[in-house]
Amino acid sequence: MGFTVKEIAAALGAKAVGDVDLSVTHAAEPADASPTALALAMNPDYGDTLINGSAQVAVLWDGADWQALGLKAAIIVARPRYAMSSLTKLMDQGPDIEPGIHSTAVIDPTAEIGKNATIGAFVVIGHLVKIGDNARIASHVSIAKGSSLGSDILLHAGVRIGPFVSIGDRFIAQANATIGGDGFSFVTPEKSSVEKVRENLGDQGDINQQSWTRIYSLGNVEIGDDVEVGSNSTLDRGTIRATRIGRGTKIDNLVQVGHNVQIGEDCLLCGLVGVAGSARIGNRVILGGQVGVSDNIFVGDDVVAGGATKIFSNAPAGRVLLGSPAMKMESQIEIQKALRRLPRLMRQFSELQKSVSKNGEKD
Repeated sequence: MGFTVKEIAAALGAKAVGDVDLSVTHAAEPADASPTALALAMNPDYGDTLINGSAQVAVLWDGADWQALGLKAAIIVARPRYAMSSLTKLMDQGPDIEPGIHSTAVIDPTAEIGKNATIGAFVVIGHLVKIGDNARIASHVSIAKGSSLGSDILLHAGVRIGPFVSIGDRFIAQANATIGGDGFSFVTPEKSSVEKVRENLGDQGDINQQSWTRIYSLGNVEIGDDVEVGSNSTLDRGTIRATRIGRGTKIDNLVQVGHNVQIGEDCLLCGLVGVAGSARIGNRVILGGQVGVSDNIFVGDDVVAGGATKIFSNAPAGRVLLGSPAMKMESQIEIQKALRRLPRLMRQFSELQKSVSKNGEKD
């Protein structure tokens, strides 16, 4: 499988120079690029590597002198990272799913499958499920009763879709993602230690031995268009109302979204994020890896939270957060600088204390 320089430039909306009919088979970093590879050299730091390497064709930064770099052809891009989205889309071959519906797939007779569906081995599609056109469903996927999925979806191997889940168009779920499992919701006959601690900020009061009783999840999950969910991530169904994920939101691997959570449009949730039940997250929010969001709080539009931040209270729109507990990033950085100075300050304090004591003894 090959692509000409001209074809790649057209896909990227970029300028092609040199022998635009040259063909490449794959993309590679400059140091590893063979004569048949497209070298991704998107900033001047890669110049020497290209000159001394084997690449004949490269994607280059704006203003690069491609001929001086010893290339036969080049593609010039203004925003390299954005160009990567179009390039990888062009070259991605997608999952290996044979066309048509595999003989081992189990599809309920009441299910509605759109045109041009590709359904892999051992897929199970339940009662009254609806799936739009051009669906690609890899092996061992299960879709429970009453769920509705839009057109052009891609479900990788082992994805689990629970009952009555509603998903829009162009949804992508990576391997073993689970959408629509029961929420983690339990209650005790009398006030539990958790309830007491919340009321008294740390005091459990009289400890009462009692068992947990499940609160079942009667709600569902509603997901907008152009949403992606990573491998082994879980989106719990709501208790009564739906858990909702807005259009264009992207969720990384190993993310937990609790019951009743509302997430807005065009958000990014990176790996190991945990959003507790009934939290509300606005539009265009970015949560870095290992960020935690407490239950029943609101995170405003355009908030950015750095890695491992713990958000325990409402966050206003546009705030940049870091740390545990979360605070303005610049404040957290100042605190960390001060913490590093503490040992030296304590030594100085100890010396001053000794000096004061000695002077006091002399007096």
